[in-house]
Amino acid sequence: PTATSPTSPSLFTKRRSSRAPSLVAELRRRLENELEGIRGAGTWKSERVIASRQGPHLRLAGGILNFCANNYLGLSSHPEVIRAAVEALEKFGAGLSSVRFICGTQSIHKDLEEKIARFHQREDAILYASCFDANAGIFEALLTPEDAVLSDELNHASIIDGIRLCKANKYRYKHMDMQDLEAKLQDAQKHRLRLVATDGAFSMDGDIAPLREICQLAQKYDALVFIDECHATGFLGPNGRGTDELLGVMDKVTIINSTLGKALGGAAGGYTTGPKPLIDLLRQRSRPYLFSNSLPPAVVGCASKALDLLMESNAIAQSMAAKTQRFRSKMMAAGFTISGKDHPICPVMLGDARLAAVMAEDMLNRGIYVIGFSYPVVPKGKARIRVQISAVHSDEDIDRCVEAFTEVGRKHRALP
Repeated sequence: PTATSPTSPSLFTKRRSSRAPSLVAELRRRLENELEGIRGAGTWKSERVIASRQGPHLRLAGGILNFCANNYLGLSSHPEVIRAAVEALEKFGAGLSSVRFICGTQSIHKDLEEKIARFHQREDAILYASCFDANAGIFEALLTPEDAVLSDELNHASIIDGIRLCKANKYRYKHMDMQDLEAKLQDAQKHRLRLVATDGAFSMDGDIAPLREICQLAQKYDALVFIDECHATGFLGPNGRGTDELLGVMDKVTIINSTLGKALGGAAGGYTTGPKPLIDLLRQRSRPYLFSNSLPPAVVGCASKALDLLMESNAIAQSMAAKTQRFRSKMMAAGFTISGKDHPICPVMLGDARLAAVMAEDMLNRGIYVIGFSYPVVPKGKARIRVQISAVHSDEDIDRCVEAFTEVGRKHRALP
């Protein structure tokens, strides 16, 4: 072939192919240096492989107590929830191989959406593959350049990313600072619609948004309120409906996004619930909904049964308060600083990233599974070990965890 023949590599192609290995090697060196920096800073995150189902007791190399799951109600391994998943799998199949609007909506999807709306006492609901997707899909569909969204500075990354996707005017107010929120609302009066967006419960600090005050300001300045309830649905409030029920503002919160992947069975999935016209709009315009496969039937079965159990009795949700108080009070009596208040997320504040990582490792050696959190998950200088209480932890489990923390804290001079 000649030099210009289609089958003959050009000079450019030869140069590009000869440079490719060196480019890959350069990329590899850069990545290895960055990874080494993460290890050196003590912020490396290891994944421990679990050889059992999720629950308060796990099997790794040996039996351990699990204090780091979002399995707030212990429903991830509840026999009725598992049975419901198996029945849905056998009746409706492994999956739909389709998005919802083509051929991906089964009766169980519609039943679960109706059940979610009824649980939250809202008009309608829409399912997503995750709450991350629900947060990615709502702001872009709802808000225009004429509107404004006001977001707490410590909102979950999925809320932040969802807001970035929309074209609304963006305001960020200081964490749970109502004076700053009011100032931002005053400045946002020039916009057509104002939406205040906040986590109901903040997952890194275990604190609860001041929804009463937020709703009062929203009413004063003609704003709507959106809350992400991933770390509240199922166990906060008298009936586990979340922070809006806990704080008595269910009729003042317009939109709720939450998850099926934590307290409600722990499998996967998320949702938006609120006014029916909003849900109808999301079915037409929300990109994560339009371009993602339907939730698998087994996941739908799990969540549906979890909601049945919650709506039949509030006993599971009510059991959380005493267990949470037991852990928090005993840890504070031992000399630890616990962030947040009255939430089963109990961050043990340590400050130093290395200390958090080493203490978490020593806790595992004592049979307690907890994880250290450090930058970039939390701000620099605010490393902590996040402990999460479950309804299926016994008093003995909690006491054993506190005893291990006390031993490890003394060993590493984290206690006075």
